[in-house]
Amino acid sequence: MSITLTVNGIEHSLDVDERMPLLWALRDVLGLTGTKFGCGIARCGACTVHVDGVARRSCMIRIGSVTGKSVTTIEGLSDTGQHPLQKAWLDHNAPQCGYCQAGQIMSAAALLADNTNPSDADIDSTLRNSICRCGTYLRIRAAIKAAANEMRRGR
Repeated sequence: MSITLTVNGIEHSLDVDERMPLLWALRDVLGLTGTKFGCGIARCGACTVHVDGVARRSCMIRIGSVTGKSVTTIEGLSDTGQHPLQKAWLDHNAPQCGYCQAGQIMSAAALLADNTNPSDADIDSTLRNSICRCGTYLRIRAAIKAAANEMRRGR
């Protein structure tokens, strides 16, 4: 079956089973490996992408349900890696192993799209189901706040 969707601003027509998880279509068919497989049950957040601007866990979304929708992966957040979150992540040394980082950043980007002045509680609520096994939660929170400041300044 042919599924049409837009990924990172580019329209794709994929000849895949409509039941295929979006995660595997992104990674295995389109070669966008920034989105990670973590738990496979939408609990860890490593596979978070945006579907029509909403943060979603791609491991549990069937590709047939995103036909005609816009999907943004970590690769599409910024062509140059200069999104305020990506820069703040590095400035605050948020990544350790890095495995969860794409999902953390995509969840944070969805938060900041709606709220450029999040409280600690807002950040914690947004990321409560995004697991960082290295435990860099305080640096992640600081990076999100720094990115929010940059976004409010229009940078």
